[in-house]
Amino acid sequence: MKKTRVVLSIFLITLWVEIGFAQNLPTRADTLRGSITPEREWWDLNYYHLSVEVFPEEQSIKGKNLVRYRVKKPSQILQIDLQEPMEITSVKQDGMELSFKREGAAHFISLQKNQEKGAFNELEIFYQGKPKVAVRPPWDGGITWQKDSNGKHLIANSNQGIGSSIWWPSKDHPADEVDSMMISVTVPKDLMDVSNGRLIEMEENEKTKTYHWLVSNPINDYGVNISIGDYVHFDEEYEGEKGTLTMDYYVLRDNLEKAKKQFQDATRMMEAFEHWFGPYPFYEDGFKLIEVPYLGMEHQSAVTYGNGYQNGYLGRDLSGTGWGLKFDFIIIHEAGHEWFANNITYQDVADMWIHESFTNYSESLFLEYFYGKEAGQEYVRGTRMNIANQSPIIGIYGINRRGSGDMYYKGGNLLNTLREVIADDEKWRSILRGLNSEFYHQTVTTRQVEEYMAQQAGMDLKPFFDQYLRTSRIPVLEYYFTEESRLHYRWNGTVPAFEMPVDVRIGEEKIRLKPSTEWQEMKVRNQADLVVDPDFYLSVLKMR
Repeated sequence: MKKTRVVLSIFLITLWVEIGFAQNLPTRADTLRGSITPEREWWDLNYYHLSVEVFPEEQSIKGKNLVRYRVKKPSQILQIDLQEPMEITSVKQDGMELSFKREGAAHFISLQKNQEKGAFNELEIFYQGKPKVAVRPPWDGGITWQKDSNGKHLIANSNQGIGSSIWWPSKDHPADEVDSMMISVTVPKDLMDVSNGRLIEMEENEKTKTYHWLVSNPINDYGVNISIGDYVHFDEEYEGEKGTLTMDYYVLRDNLEKAKKQFQDATRMMEAFEHWFGPYPFYEDGFKLIEVPYLGMEHQSAVTYGNGYQNGYLGRDLSGTGWGLKFDFIIIHEAGHEWFANNITYQDVADMWIHESFTNYSESLFLEYFYGKEAGQEYVRGTRMNIANQSPIIGIYGINRRGSGDMYYKGGNLLNTLREVIADDEKWRSILRGLNSEFYHQTVTTRQVEEYMAQQAGMDLKPFFDQYLRTSRIPVLEYYFTEESRLHYRWNGTVPAFEMPVDVRIGEEKIRLKPSTEWQEMKVRNQADLVVDPDFYLSVLKMR
């Protein structure tokens, strides 16, 4: 009987593992969404004109997307994405209706016109439907349909994870950003749409209004935004590194006075982040904060806000130190993405740490700018309680698979540790600013970011990034003493050839150790406990 139970237990465990593994195997849909398919690779986005009419009572939309593209090499099949239950009703090129085949979200359009290398061509894609309703925005994305306290409709999209194609037809892959776009949104006459870029015209129709927004800069597709409500507007100007920046705020009319007070963090954010990261990347398109019916998102030049006009993260300090209540988390974090996500954008969602690690770290830099270095350090150290260390930060490439949530808090501590390794605050600031200059308005890979930082630091950082990004372990500094105060030390639990200098204190003696994975030794003044500088994120183990 006991043997039978053991066999049954082994069978159930094996079945559970196999089921879990099978659920994580990439599907054809994953590949179509997450890879540069042949039907995506041959053409380069140049311009979108997205025209959308929103019907709040029916929770539906109808519209057209004009897609202008440059031919990189000849091909006759082009992939455009639109997720169910939305449907493409027709596609035209030069007035000719084209046939297409649908496979899940992917639509393969058969082009009749010869696609000659270097040519710029256009498609008109007509579509309609009831887009997926967001269940838990912004994490479970889609469209949110709500009403404000006065019974007016309040509508917004949030779709970073699920993709822009949840509500409009697009080349739904981050590697190819459109160079510029127009967003035209038609809404009932008592509502207003706020989207990315600058409002260049508002048309009065019989029962509706159409708002035309021009985005002058490259934009990632998940950052394209519609926010619709009974908004009131106020604004200010910020004298920044590239001149005068317009800062516009759109809030529900009952929240105007609260917003005027709470949104003072916006100019404070701009001052701190221009210091650390360089000029705001979208002066041509301005900066906006827009109230929405969910927590918030980093939509480019149109950051959305739903933090309840309070400091912290919905009133909580994510660091447990008290410093997290010194600022409005959503304003600081989501606006930080203007530099890391919107200016510098991952080419594959597996590299999402480039967005979230740097932006998590930006919270501590904001505190440092206004309250001193130790305030920022206490905050970033405090966030370690949120780290799980169960799976790597980097995800799986080519299938739209992001890495673990540790990309936030572990990622921030990774960067703070690297700052301590470099041990030169001015050089560190120049690296952060340099990233935003070197990769200005570009999509990037992790390797590009790693190599740039290593080159600027003058260090081999490959083992460092491999350890913190590609494993779930943190390095363990092992040490022990022998006679005559000989300190023996090494790294353990690391990738091969891992080397990282670390600052320690033994009694009153301060030392910069340069451990490797092999035991080293040195003479010290005494055998007091070794204490690592707390700004390094690692573990310490005294062997005996």
